Amino acid sequence: MDKKINLENIAERSFEETKIDVGFLILTHKNEKNVAQNLTKEIDSDFIQFHFCIKGTTKFVFNQGSYVLDIPEENSLLLYNPQRNLPIDLQLDPNSWIVSILITIKKFHSLFSEEADYISFLNADNKDKKYYKDGIISPSMAIVLNQMINYSLNSSIKSLYFKGKAYELLSLYFNRSEEADVEQCPFLVDETNVIKIRKAKDIIVARMAEPPTLQDLADEIGLNIKKLKEGFKQIYGDSVFSFLFDYKMEFARKLLESGENNVNEVGHKVGYSTASHFIAAFKKKYGTTPKKYLMSLN
Repeated sequence: MDKKINLENIAERSFEETKIDVGFLILTHKNEKNVAQNLTKEIDSDFIQFHFCIKGTTKFVFNQGSYVLDIPEENSLLLYNPQRNLPIDLQLDPNSWIVSILITIKKFHSLFSEEADYISFLNADNKDKKYYKDGIISPSMAIVLNQMINYSLNSSIKSLYFKGKAYELLSLYFNRSEEADVEQCPFLVDETNVIKIRKAKDIIVARMAEPPTLQDLADEIGLNIKKLKEGFKQIYGDSVFSFLFDYKMEFARKLLESGENNVNEVGHKVGYSTASHFIAAFKKKYGTTPKKYLMSLN
């Protein structure tokens, strides 16, 4: 947590706001300028806030700049304080994207009442306590977030589309949290192991075209295969190679959208020796071929 922040000379901007239901909002914003931008919104204490930084870096500013919490790229921040209002005050660095979900505790409880035992701030003992949690955006969550912030369908169906995506995103978020519950997963209590697992993730992402075997990966980070598999599942909510597959497909999708590479070149960059193998993998993930996907964007 950083001390003090100077908000002078930062451009003021507004969120793009989509109402999903009573007490349920989606806020999105792309700062594609070369200067920082500040976004604010008054929020009362009934709301749980989820902030997802898809690209760049975002800062959540408290008390008019007295201190901040960083939300790095591909990370999220959950905030809930039933004791006082917590207005949104976000500073987006240049070339940063943010998606925020705001949902009242009443609406949230109606969605997750059966899961209250593992969602900490729904427990009866914690109902009046403030809650904070940061976390990593999984590849599956990144896909949903990018679909929301890059929305290009007819405006008449936007609310319905966002409603489906918001529920999907919350499901993925809390599925991950359940897997990574520290009380049920003693592995995560050991910070050294967590660092090793995150290193494993960085390795397979950096070498996605030619990833190491599980044994080689385990050797490189200094864990046995069993602990690698268990730890990776606990932190990222998926197996090593399922995570890598999702990451590769999302990376490929962004490359295709950039228009700088053809289908064959994109396939090679993410590790497929032939275009047909890449096309089959892309279709498995997205239900359509790369070519048809690009046509749908236009």
